[in-house]
Amino acid sequence: MTISFDNALGIHEKALTFRGQRAAVLANNIANAETPNYKARDLDFSAVLAAQQTGTDTSFATNTTHSRHINGESLLDQAAGLRFRTPLQPALDGNTVDADVEQSAFAKNAIELQASFTFLNSKFKGLMTALRGE
Repeated sequence: MTISFDNALGIHEKALTFRGQRAAVLANNIANAETPNYKARDLDFSAVLAAQQTGTDTSFATNTTHSRHINGESLLDQAAGLRFRTPLQPALDGNTVDADVEQSAFAKNAIELQASFTFLNSKFKGLMTALRGE
């Protein structure tokens, strides 16, 4: 009998990956809090979760018709959940980062990352118990 880790771990593995990616996006926002015209971004968990559950391909195909065109694979896929954050009060220099909002979102994401890790850890413990026959 073989064990399928995709079936055994469920969505927790993908949730852990998402939380890590969201932490990077939020850290980037915080790092650019003083950059003129920087637009704050965030990952939409519900959009990413819906895409994972339905198995829909959210990528888009691009054709390069000229040698100086930008490679489409390097562009961020907006359908995959990366969205610009709507600012409560944008700065005069065009920056939309609110440090308090970003730090709050980063802290909440850290707690959710720890929860995802805890769920994944309990899944592994359950698998180890089953393998030992306890």
